[in-house]
Amino acid sequence: MEAIAVIVNGKQQRITAPPDEPLLWVLRDQLQLTGTKYGCGEGQCGACTVLLAGRPVRSCRTLVSATLGKKITTIEGLEQNGRLHPVQEAFLRVEAFECGYCTSGMILSAVALLNQNPSPSDDQIGDFMNGNVCRCCTYPRILEAVQQAATRGKEHAR
Repeated sequence: MEAIAVIVNGKQQRITAPPDEPLLWVLRDQLQLTGTKYGCGEGQCGACTVLLAGRPVRSCRTLVSATLGKKITTIEGLEQNGRLHPVQEAFLRVEAFECGYCTSGMILSAVALLNQNPSPSDDQIGDFMNGNVCRCCTYPRILEAVQQAATRGKEHAR
């Protein structure tokens, strides 16, 4: 094992991990960023989604060696200066969760979507978020939260 420098939530961190270690375990076990959840371990459910260079990735299937020199954002890194990200606020406002296990992955996927497409249609939201599974089936509220965050983003841009 060797020391590796990673950039997580805007801070350079030194970790010790083999290059084939899944990013999920580095985040949770070494950096204590437990908002990223272990779901299926196969990249199918989206509970472990983080942003890598702004793109949503499944941290259970992303090797730490693939993160070198790229910015990693977890759910803990969305808050800025004591303020939640607009997508986090929208999820709270419409109560787009029940058990909350999928929520951090859903939020990070929604952030990536809105960064790429600030005015997505319902179909575009559904297509983009298709890989994130909510076992409580709060999909209508998740859709509403993403729509609200998009609308508020447009209002702030004016």
